[in-house]
Amino acid sequence: MRLLHTSDWHLGQTLHDFDRSYEHERFLDWLLDTLEAQQVDALLIAGDVFDNPNPSADAQKLFYHFLTEAKRRVPKLDMAIIAGNHDSAGRLEAPAPLLKNIDITVVGAVTRNAQGDIELDRMIAPLHDREGDIAAWCLVIPFLRPGDVPRVSTEGDAYLEGVRLLYRQTLDYALERWENRQAIVALGHCHTSGGVTSEDSERRIVIGGAEALPVDTFDRAIAYVALGHLHRAQQVGDHKRVRYCGSPLPMSFTELHYPHQVLRIDLDGGAIREITPLRVPRPVDLLRIPQDPAPIDEVIRQLQALELPDRPRNEQPYLQVRVQLTAPEPGLRTKIDAVLDNKPVRLARIETTYGKSGATGTNDFGCRTPDDLQRLQPEDIFKKLYQRKYNAEPDVSLLTAFAELLNVQPDVAP
Repeated sequence: MRLLHTSDWHLGQTLHDFDRSYEHERFLDWLLDTLEAQQVDALLIAGDVFDNPNPSADAQKLFYHFLTEAKRRVPKLDMAIIAGNHDSAGRLEAPAPLLKNIDITVVGAVTRNAQGDIELDRMIAPLHDREGDIAAWCLVIPFLRPGDVPRVSTEGDAYLEGVRLLYRQTLDYALERWENRQAIVALGHCHTSGGVTSEDSERRIVIGGAEALPVDTFDRAIAYVALGHLHRAQQVGDHKRVRYCGSPLPMSFTELHYPHQVLRIDLDGGAIREITPLRVPRPVDLLRIPQDPAPIDEVIRQLQALELPDRPRNEQPYLQVRVQLTAPEPGLRTKIDAVLDNKPVRLARIETTYGKSGATGTNDFGCRTPDDLQRLQPEDIFKKLYQRKYNAEPDVSLLTAFAELLNVQPDVAP
């Protein structure tokens, strides 16, 4: 049996206010071709289908067009989809009864029956091979909040133990339906211990004291664990069977060099035979000039030398400019815009650092007690923030302007 693991599409996402519909359309077109060419039996989507809980109509149309087209081109394809922390569980799951009729299982949230017991039957799905036989069972477990997991009496972290118990209970429920030693696979959207994060684009999942799930949350009886949330493709530690496929598109410039991909998993009975990364083509480039922050004159020189082929607007590269300054530069954006005028590139971000090392100074406001914090005045905070960012004291004119904003007189000598 052949599975395809993908996650973190973030449909509807913008990159520094630039719409990315074109890129998402190209990815989904590529994914449709891949499902067909690779003769995939089941598609696993491990959360964060959308970028926010209230996606636009266009983003939703894109998603449902993909589901419809996937079933048209690969009629026997099974799909298992979970909500991530960016998704609205209710919105994603609303059409689930309709989708179930075409072998698409969508689970947005954990539900309970009238007795308060978790409805485990909703969180398992049979996956069929091309002959139509059940070749695997999938634990379809969405992003879990504290109220979703069973209550556990423990001296340790109740959330972590609750997640572990929920996976165990769902696995046991699937094993009751186990025949011919079919494979067990699991979906999850979480941060696991040892996972490498993307600082600029991943929303931290911290619940109580829990920062990350230990890998032994996933019982060894589970042949493959398809995870979402971390945008960098990676296996968890030395556990080949526990994987993040990563996001198909870079969500920020920190993901410039990530190997964006989906994962093809070939099963042989109840075990993994092979895991194959399939690189996702990047429809729009990300450029970083210079690679390391440099003085403004050097930045301008490199931008002037930038030569790019003409492209339609939605195919033009996104550009991050990295400038090293020694003092505030009010006309910085104007200078950069002037150099880029008529160049086929989209300026997405100007990153500034200060001082030779790019240091930002101290974060200590000198407050040790609540009384200290109460005595701290806006002007004190402004001065400390300025010192931290520029490694210098603000001049009188700047303090005067700040005081005017506060509608008070600055306490400085002329």
